[in-house]
Amino acid sequence: MPVDYRSLPLAELAPYIQHTKIGVGITRDEIVAHAEEAARYGFGAAMVPGSWVSTVADVLAGTGVPVASALDFPSVGVMTAKGKMAEAAELARLGATQIDIGVQIGWLKSGDYEGFREDIAGVVRASGVPIKVMLELPLLTPPEREAAVELSIEAGAKYLKNASSGQIETASPQSIRFLADRAPEGVLVKASGSITSFEQTVALLEAGAACVGSSAGVDILNRTIDALTESY
Repeated sequence: MPVDYRSLPLAELAPYIQHTKIGVGITRDEIVAHAEEAARYGFGAAMVPGSWVSTVADVLAGTGVPVASALDFPSVGVMTAKGKMAEAAELARLGATQIDIGVQIGWLKSGDYEGFREDIAGVVRASGVPIKVMLELPLLTPPEREAAVELSIEAGAKYLKNASSGQIETASPQSIRFLADRAPEGVLVKASGSITSFEQTVALLEAGAACVGSSAGVDILNRTIDALTESY
């Protein structure tokens, strides 16, 4: 039976949101507060820069909230395959249990399908944790979209992700449905890109996302509380 996301108690909606804090100049106090928020609200993961993974893993130890990180990001597709493998292995060693990765869009567009696939597969093998591939769908032609999805699945990606950020795409139900329709059993979809409201979050989940990544998770839940309060 489909989940009725609109009627979920907030404590049950929070696990669908990956609480994200990625940026320049994040301080220790800010990252600890972010991790503590993730635990307090019960978010589906705390997504943080690689340099803070070990700190966040310590804060979240015993809470059940996963630690996630990203690599080859925000400039997507600039790392070497071996460099990406090494960084993925290090993030996993430090405590990351999920990793979002940039993919080689340029290689895909150049027809190097084997290189595109093996770049992902190397990270899967090196890390040993679920890998989410940021496919940058708006940058791809329809045939390239199909190839990117197929190759990512062949490479062992656990999640298909529509985009790396809102600079590429404001997450849309259309993009999520495209991925969900092509994901086989065992492969999930993550929505990403300027997700800031309860209504948008629900629409993306209804379209087939297993989770959404957002830096506005607390605000989404608090606005939902306000809306529910005003309705009584």
